[in-house]
Amino acid sequence: MKRKVGYTWQLREVMAQHQIFTATELVPLLRERGIDLSASQVHRLVSGTPERLSLQVMAALCDILSCTPADLVATTAENAGVRKTATGELPAPPANVAKLRPRAARILPDA
Repeated sequence: MKRKVGYTWQLREVMAQHQIFTATELVPLLRERGIDLSASQVHRLVSGTPERLSLQVMAALCDILSCTPADLVATTAENAGVRKTATGELPAPPANVAKLRPRAARILPDA
């Protein structure tokens, strides 16, 4: 059985708990820890959900916000089972599959 995993980025909520309400407030705090990100990069980090994140940036955020990575990223996992029919059997392939395929085009010479 396959598992579907996901995550929720909670940086904005953790920032609010520490009275930091804008991305621009975060820029100098990151710079103090050797992380030089532009204001727009920090804004995307705060307002969006990052696909990738440097561990140095994660460590700096955890230091600034006195939290752990688990406070910033909430993970989820659930079973992604195979769809079954009402009888509990796997669905049967469609009958007469050949009818579903397109026919080959015939190219006729110019008249």
